[in-house]
Amino acid sequence: MTGTSINSDAIRIEQVADPSAMDQFIRLPYRLHQGDPNWVPPLMLERQEALSPAKNPYFQHAEVAFFLARRGDQVVGRISAQVDRLALETHQNGTGHFGLLAAENDPAIVQLLLATAETWLRERGITRVIGPFNLSINEETGLLVSGWDTPPMLLMGHDRDYLGGLVEAAGYAKAKDIFAYLYNIERDLPRTVRGVIDRPWPTDLRVRPLDMKRYDEDLKIITAIFNDAWLNNWGFVPLTEAEIAHMAKSLRPLINPRLVQIAEVKGEPVAFGVCLPNLNAAIHDLGGKLLPFGWAKLLWRLKVTGVKTARVPLMGVKRNISKGLVAVLPFLVIDAMRKEAKALGYEKIELSWILEDNMPMRRIIEAFGTTNYKTYRLYTKDL
Repeated sequence: MTGTSINSDAIRIEQVADPSAMDQFIRLPYRLHQGDPNWVPPLMLERQEALSPAKNPYFQHAEVAFFLARRGDQVVGRISAQVDRLALETHQNGTGHFGLLAAENDPAIVQLLLATAETWLRERGITRVIGPFNLSINEETGLLVSGWDTPPMLLMGHDRDYLGGLVEAAGYAKAKDIFAYLYNIERDLPRTVRGVIDRPWPTDLRVRPLDMKRYDEDLKIITAIFNDAWLNNWGFVPLTEAEIAHMAKSLRPLINPRLVQIAEVKGEPVAFGVCLPNLNAAIHDLGGKLLPFGWAKLLWRLKVTGVKTARVPLMGVKRNISKGLVAVLPFLVIDAMRKEAKALGYEKIELSWILEDNMPMRRIIEAFGTTNYKTYRLYTKDL
C-alpha cells in the first residue's frame, strides 16, 4: 500500500499511526457490542499490551498493520493484517493473515477493510490470506459462527452474528472450523471412560501437578511437548522462547498448580494439560477497567467468592511414544484436571479449541459427555 489512507464514497480507511488511533481501534468493539448480554468487555490494559510491539513477543517475528474505517468522524470498522515470518518458515505456503475484524453491519465497510488488508499483504509477497487470527494462531483464533447465546471464555472471541456473512460476501470461503466443547464436571464419568481410567497402568506412568517451585522449568517442559505434539497439525506455529517467557509471566497470577497436569513415563514428561480459571467470568461487568475498584473486584472473585468455570486452552501428547499411550494419556490428563477442578469448586470446563477434522481428539473429548457448543470459523482467499 503506497499510502496510509483509502477513500470509498463515505467510508475512509486509515492506517493506525499513533496512540490515539490505537485507542480508537481497541475501543470500537465496546460500542458495537452494546446491548449484547453475552459479550465480555476485555480489559483495556490487556488489549493495549497484546497489540503493543514493545510488550507482545509475537511482533518479534511478525510485521503487523492496523487499520480503521471511518464514516465522517465515526469509527465504523477495524482490521489487522499480519505477515508472520515464523509461520512462513514453518509452512512455506506464502500465506498471510488478517485479524481483529470488527465492523458495523454494512457490507461496504467489511469489503473495504478486507481489501485494504489484502493490498497490504500483496505488497509483501503474500499470495493467500487466512483469518481471523488475533494476532496469532496461538492467541484468539477464528470468527464465531455459532454459539452467540453464551459468553466466551478466557482467550476466546465473541463476534456479532452478521460478521461471518459479510466476510463470505467479500469473497472469502471457509478454510477450517474449530470447536469449543463444554464439559459439566459435576456429572459422573461415562462407564467407557471410567473403564479406561481405572485400568491398571504401569507403575512408571504417573500424572503430577505443576510444581510452582520449578515453575519456569515446568513451563519449558509444557512448551517442548506442545511444539512436538502439534508439529504436523494444520496451521501450527511453534512458540518461541520469548513467547514462553511472556506466557509464564502473564499467566502466573491465574495458574493454580493443581489444574496443570503433566504426565510422565519413567520420569520423562510425555503429555500435559493446562486448565485456567475463566477470567471472563470475573471481569464481565468491569467495563474493561480495573480502576478504581476493578482490581479489588477481580481479586475478590478469583480468590474468595470463586469462579465456577474454567478453560483448557492447551493439551498435548508427544509423538515418539507408543500408540497405546498416545490413545490413553489424554484421558488420564483430562481426568486429573477434572478431579482437581471439581475439588476446587468448579462446575464446568471448556475444552477448546479443537480442529473439526481432528477426529482422534474429538472422540476422546466427546467420550466424556461434553457438548460441542461453539463453532469458530477461519476464512481464506487467494490473492
